[in-house]
Amino acid sequence: MTQLDIFSDPICPWCYIGKSYLDRAMEQNPGHPFRIRWLPFMLNPAMPAEGMDRRAYLEGKFGGKAGAVRAYAPVQEHADKAGLPMNLDRIKTTPNTVNAHRLIHWAEVEGRQTPVVSALFRAYFVDGRDIGNTEVLADIADGAGMDASMVLRLMESDADRREIVERDASARGMGISSVPTFIVAGQHAVPGAQPPELWSRVIQELRTGADPAA
Repeated sequence: MTQLDIFSDPICPWCYIGKSYLDRAMEQNPGHPFRIRWLPFMLNPAMPAEGMDRRAYLEGKFGGKAGAVRAYAPVQEHADKAGLPMNLDRIKTTPNTVNAHRLIHWAEVEGRQTPVVSALFRAYFVDGRDIGNTEVLADIADGAGMDASMVLRLMESDADRREIVERDASARGMGISSVPTFIVAGQHAVPGAQPPELWSRVIQELRTGADPAA
């Protein structure tokens, strides 16, 4: 098996799109060699714990409504092209994602990391749910077969909060400045939402023993 580490944030639209492209390539290449691990990168590490109004956040980040519309036009275009549901108008809050990353971390221990990541993307980009809300996160955990009551108890504590913050800082120290960033076999960085064709080539190269960096 080949380790594929994916640095992402569950509120990152390109991470959502990039995952769908990778999923498609893996479906087209059954028996692919990837063992996937999701690692934290917070787009907004200084976001208030309660999050903030999404419209205010986007307009502040992109210099007004027109700038926000321009910034998200290619996102919607790529999602539509990929046949990926994305209901941006349903999203009311841009959350702080440290708790979502804590849930992803706990899901790894139970072997449910990818289903939880998938559910977080759906909850945010399709259903417009506030994935900074601990009740929402517990519901997502329950849907993935985790113990929701245990997740709620952990959320009430500071369990693994420092580790998430330190992992985020470590990713930045490695030179990662945007997500998604995929690290193949601990060596080769693949930045951005790459198309299924690229991932299919990587899978074939790994099967033949070729260096995917080529």
